[in-house]
Amino acid sequence: MSKVNTKITHITPTGGNVFTDLGFEPEEAVKLKIKSQLMMELSVWIKEQQLKQEDAAELLGVSRPRVSDVMTGKIDKFTIDALVDLLQRTGKHVTVNVA
Repeated sequence: MSKVNTKITHITPTGGNVFTDLGFEPEEAVKLKIKSQLMMELSVWIKEQQLKQEDAAELLGVSRPRVSDVMTGKIDKFTIDALVDLLQRTGKHVTVNVA
């Protein structure tokens, strides 16, 4: 029986970007991080409201498969603009903080 190495060799620091660690170019990693944060907010809102995907789709003005894409983290299917629009429809306000 072979042993699996479970030793942690790298930890992304708080405020770091896991997408950079995965080898994405810096510009793409920043966009992916933003999109993942927006998708997470939208997913949390749907869960907090205890909405079925059909109901969330109706409230957000999109198809049920589109809501499924959010819930399953299909980040490549969304633009930042589309995610901001969806969050606005939930009543949330998206702000940008440039450091």
